[in-house]
Amino acid sequence: MAIGFLLFTILALASSLAYASDPSPLQDFCVAVNDSKATVFVNGKICKDPKMVTADDFFFSGLNKAGNTSNPVGSKVTPVNVNQLAGLNTLGISLVRIDYAPLWPQPHLTPTLVLPRFL
Repeated sequence: MAIGFLLFTILALASSLAYASDPSPLQDFCVAVNDSKATVFVNGKICKDPKMVTADDFFFSGLNKAGNTSNPVGSKVTPVNVNQLAGLNTLGISLVRIDYAPLWPQPHLTPTLVLPRFL
């Protein structure tokens, strides 16, 4: 019985330490910019001044266009990460659009698939 109580106490203390995090980050977003005069450096990129951020920093218009699949591989990959969309910096989000040529082998889904993908 004493071992059960000791394990419960250790688990309760470990859970409270793991739960003790900042629920509201001090920096909600960090738009990446290639400006050496910017002062905030987060996640490998320099942050744009929050007063200078516009809606265009969070918009990418390339995912709605089909890629050119007339190549030896028969596919076109369109990546979207912080290099294409500056507003994704520090959010941990990356997207990719893969276009396949007609009659080429199509990808399959496996039970161990971790990342969602849409075809």
